[in-house]
Amino acid sequence: MRWSDQGVEVDDGALPGLGKAGLVRSVQTPDFEGVTFHEVLAKSALNAVPDGANLPFRFTVNTFRGCTHACRYCFARPTHEYLDLDAGRDFDSQVVVKLNVAAVLRKELRRRSWNRDTVALGTNTDPYQRAEGRYRLMPGVIGALAESATPFSILTKGTLLRRDLPLLRQAAQKVPVSIAISLAFHDAELQKAVEPGTPSPKARLDLIRAVSDAGFAPHVMVAPVIPYLTDSSAHLEGLLASLADAGAAGVTAFPMHLRGATKSWFMDWLAEQHPALVRRYRGLYGRGAYVTPEYSAWLRDRMRPLVERHGLAGAQGLRGAESAVEPVAKPELQQALTLF
Repeated sequence: MRWSDQGVEVDDGALPGLGKAGLVRSVQTPDFEGVTFHEVLAKSALNAVPDGANLPFRFTVNTFRGCTHACRYCFARPTHEYLDLDAGRDFDSQVVVKLNVAAVLRKELRRRSWNRDTVALGTNTDPYQRAEGRYRLMPGVIGALAESATPFSILTKGTLLRRDLPLLRQAAQKVPVSIAISLAFHDAELQKAVEPGTPSPKARLDLIRAVSDAGFAPHVMVAPVIPYLTDSSAHLEGLLASLADAGAAGVTAFPMHLRGATKSWFMDWLAEQHPALVRRYRGLYGRGAYVTPEYSAWLRDRMRPLVERHGLAGAQGLRGAESAVEPVAKPELQQALTLF
């Protein structure tokens, strides 16, 4: 793996601190069969969002690289290639863990130059993937942000967030805290096929309910909507009804995009599991990463009345002033979300 030259001075998009001094050890455990954790000492924690990204946050923090959620469409997969790891199985099974991320973050937040800009957690890989139960990185991160009076947001599919709800309530007494849950599936069988390492739809609905009961206004990312698999009226109607019942305050929806190595990884799965859709996908995506404008407009028209019917147009969450129904995933947004 190309870790020997990773340092703060290297500006190739790779994680700072993966030099020989940064890698502490690589470890496997029976609790995570087939997964190797590469424990590192990172040199930085805060990542600046590019100017002009038009996002409601200026910085991101990511506690992991790689993700055992193994979502076949994950836009962050190509980032693993910076480590000479592949964007497919390696992304799912070779997970980089920033052991000292909370301590480094606390130091960075003490700088006189820190302006307490909003920090987003969960923009690259999920901070509450199952490994968080082993490493417990998030309590320290949350504590550092709250102590420095820095507002923050969390986006996750992981039900481990429930563990930290008391801590998040304490933080919310000091700073604005936004919580968003990603749930794009109502069909549990399909969810297991596409997102094999994630909690079930029921478990995430229970999480939304718990977040709401804790006094937050949970926003839900109904994303990505997967063409011809999760975009039917019946599927979206059932999902949004369940979200409203669970206490979701608002939703954001946009169609799946397939950038870089993610596209071949997803298309290989599609050819194996849904071969009849391959030709339709070639027409829908062509040679690019994004669906046609016609499909985006069609999905927007389908979603809008469902969102209004279930009262889910509020709590703009990660989209700031944008519409809660925004099927077009802007390239600059996706670029920003791949920061680490």
